Amino acid sequence: MAEAHQAVAFQFTVTPDGVDFRLSREALKHVYLSGINSWKKRLIRIKNGILRGVYPGSPTSWLVVIMATVGSSFCNVDISLGLVSCIQRCLPQGCGPYQTPQTRALLSMAIFSTGVWVTGIFFFRQTLKLLLCYHGWMFEMHGKTSNLTRIWAHSALYPQMCIRLLSSRHPMLYSFQTSLPKLPVPRVSATIQRYLESVRPLLDDEEYYRMELLAKEFQDKTAPRLQKYLVLKSWWASNYVSDWWEEYIYLRGRSPLMVNSNYYVMDLVLIKNTDVQAARLGNIIHAMIMYRRKLDREEIKPVMALGIVPMCSYQMERMFNTTRIPGKDTDVLQHLSDSRHVAVYHKGRFFKLWLYEGARLLKPQDLEMQFQRILDDPSPPQPGEEKLAALTAGGRVEWAQARQAFFSSGKNKAALEAIERAAFFVALDEESYSYDPEDEASLSLYGKALLHGNCYNRWFDKSFTLISFKNGQLGLNAEHAWADAPIIGHLWEFVLGTDSFHLGYTETGHCLGKPNPALAPPTRLQWDIPKQCQAVIESSYQVAKALADDVELYCFQFLPFGKGLIKKCRTSPDAFVQIALQLAHFRDRGKFCLTYEASMTRMFREGRTETVRSCTSESTAFVQAMMEGSHTKADLRDLFQKAAKKHQNMYRLAMTGAGIDRHLFCLYLVSKYLGVSSPFLAEVLSEPWRLSTSQIPQSQIRMFDPEQHPNHLGAGGGFGPVADDGYGVSYMIAGENTIFFHISSKFSSSETNAQRFGNHIRKALLDIADLFQVPKAYS
Repeated sequence: MAEAHQAVAFQFTVTPDGVDFRLSREALKHVYLSGINSWKKRLIRIKNGILRGVYPGSPTSWLVVIMATVGSSFCNVDISLGLVSCIQRCLPQGCGPYQTPQTRALLSMAIFSTGVWVTGIFFFRQTLKLLLCYHGWMFEMHGKTSNLTRIWAHSALYPQMCIRLLSSRHPMLYSFQTSLPKLPVPRVSATIQRYLESVRPLLDDEEYYRMELLAKEFQDKTAPRLQKYLVLKSWWASNYVSDWWEEYIYLRGRSPLMVNSNYYVMDLVLIKNTDVQAARLGNIIHAMIMYRRKLDREEIKPVMALGIVPMCSYQMERMFNTTRIPGKDTDVLQHLSDSRHVAVYHKGRFFKLWLYEGARLLKPQDLEMQFQRILDDPSPPQPGEEKLAALTAGGRVEWAQARQAFFSSGKNKAALEAIERAAFFVALDEESYSYDPEDEASLSLYGKALLHGNCYNRWFDKSFTLISFKNGQLGLNAEHAWADAPIIGHLWEFVLGTDSFHLGYTETGHCLGKPNPALAPPTRLQWDIPKQCQAVIESSYQVAKALADDVELYCFQFLPFGKGLIKKCRTSPDAFVQIALQLAHFRDRGKFCLTYEASMTRMFREGRTETVRSCTSESTAFVQAMMEGSHTKADLRDLFQKAAKKHQNMYRLAMTGAGIDRHLFCLYLVSKYLGVSSPFLAEVLSEPWRLSTSQIPQSQIRMFDPEQHPNHLGAGGGFGPVADDGYGVSYMIAGENTIFFHISSKFSSSETNAQRFGNHIRKALLDIADLFQVPKAYS
C-alpha cells in the first residue's frame, strides 16, 4: 500500500476546522518531471518540423550563405547583381531599427541571402522529385544498363552530393516525404488491357469474349467520366488510393478482425536468448520504447532502394499509441501523440503498467520486475473480465453497440481508455510455444497461437499486441488498417537485434542490472460488467471460436535450398516461388485461379500496396507443360524463364504505379459516389482471390551480419485465408539456404487442405530446381 499512496499527488480531508491538505513530494516530483518530459517532446517535434521543412538546408547552411554575401560586400564584390541595393531602397525610411545605413545594408543582405537559400532548397527538392519520377531502371536486366539510366543514376547522385554540402546532418525519417512523387493515375485503356491479359488464362473463349465486350463498353461510355474525377483527386490529394483503401477495405469491414484482417509475426526460431518470460519482456519492451523515441525524434534512417531512392515513411507515424475504435457503420483509428503505459493481460486480468518513472524510461531490469509482479499476482478475474477481449475478436457492429451501451461511463470507461490509450497491448500466456526442427507441427501450433490465441487473450483493435509465452518465446499480432507488414517488420527487426546484441542477459537469463524495488506495482484495471454485457461477450467469443477452430494453418521450413541457389537459375527468388505456387496449386486443385500477390508502392508519397496478378498466360503455359510430362528440360526451362520474366515485369509495373486493381477499385468507388452503374466494375470487384500470397522481407536494417550469425533467423509470419475455399500463403526467403512458408485454409472447405498444399509446394520447388540441375541438400 505504501507504493500506492506515492502515486497520489495530494489528499485532503474536510474537518470542522477547515480543509486539511496532505501533499506527497515524491508524487509531485514525478508530476513535475512528467510535465518537463512532455514539453521536451513538444520542443523536439517543433524543432524537427522546422528542420524537416527546410531540408536539405540547415541553419548552418543559411549562416554560410549570409556570411558569403556579407563577405563579398566587404570585398566590394556584388554577387547579388544589384538585388541587395534594390531591397535596401524598398525598406521603409525613418527612425527605428533601419535608421543607420549599415543596419539597412546588413538587413538587405540577410533578406537576399535567405531568398537565395530558400530558392536553393526549392530547386534541389524539385530536382529530386523529378529524378524520383523515373523508374526505367527497374525494368532493365541485371548488367544491362541503358544510357538513360546511367544519366539518371549520375544525376541522382548529384543532388545527394549537394545535399551533403548544404546540410551538416543525415536525413531524418520524414526528410524526403515532400520530394516523393505522387502516385500516377494510369490510363484507363492500359489498365483494361492489362486486366484482360490477366484473366485470359482463367476464362474460356466464350467467357473471355463476354468480358471483352463489358470492358469495351466500360472504356468507351462510363470510364472517361470516372477517370476525370480520379485525376482531379490525384491533383488534390497526396495519394489518390490510400485514404479510400484504408477506409473501404479495412475500416468499413464489419466481419471480425481476428483471422480475416489481422496478421502475425514470429520470433527468432533457431536460437533462444532466455527462458525467463519476464526478463525477455523487460528487454523487448525497453527496446520498443527506444525505437519509439527514435521514431518521435525522426532519428530512424529512411528506407532507401539501391541506397539512393527513398521510400515513403508515413505509415510509421501510427505504429504506437494507436487503437481501432469500433463503429456501427465504420471504425476509426485513434492515434495519440504519446502514451506512457502499456496494457497487460494475464490469466483473465487486465493491468496498467507504467513505462516511465517521472521523465525516465524504465530500464529492462525494472520492467522485468514489474512483469514478474503481474505473473505472481494471485488475484482472480472480476466478473466478465476474463473473456472481455473477445469483443474485439467478434463482429464489429456487436462490439460497437456493446461499447456504447456498457463502456461509455464510469469505471468501465476509465478501464477501457487505459487499454485504448496504451502504447500497445501485452498478452502474457501461460502456454509455451516454440519451433522444434524435429517436430514439424510445432511451428504450426506456434503460428495458430499468434494468429488467434484462445480468442480472448489478444486485444485485436490495438496497432499490435506483443504476445509472450511462458518459455520466453514472443510474437506479434498486428492490426492491418494503420500499416502494412513491412512497417511492423522494421520495428521487429530493430527490437530483436537490440535484444540479442545490445541489451543481453545474465547467465541465469535475467536482465542486466538491479531493479528498483520502490517502484509502484502495476495497477489492476477495475470493471463493472453487467450480465447483459457478459452475454454479449460470450456471443462474440462463440463467433470468434468458430472462426478460429475453422482455420487450418500449416507452417514449415523448406531446407533443401534458399535464395543462393535460386539465383543460379538466373531469376528472381520471388518469381521462382510464385511460379512454384502456380504449379503446386494446379496439382492441388486441378485448375488455375485468380492469384493475389502484394507489392508495395512506397516509392510514391503515402503509397501502400498494389496487386500483382501472378497467374499469367506464361506461368500457366509452363505449368501445363510440366503436367504433360512430354517436354524436354530445355523447353521447360525456356517456358519457365518466360514466365519469370513476365512475373518480374508485372511486379515492377505494380511498384511503379501501373498496376490494375487499385485503379479499378478507385474507379468503382467514384461510380458509387456518382450513382453510375457499371457491370464491368461490379464483376471485377466481386472476383474471389482463391490464392492470396505475400512475401515478407527478411532484412530492412542491418542490425547484425547474417553471415556471422546464421541462426538469428525469424520465421516471418502469416495471415488467414481470404476466400472460404482458398489459400493464404505467406513466405520469407530467409537467407541463402532456407525458406519459411505459412499456409492457411479452412477446415469447412472440402476443396482445400493446407498441409496437402504445403507438400505440393515442396515438390514444385524441387521439380523446378531439377530443371536447372541445381544440386539440392535434401534433408
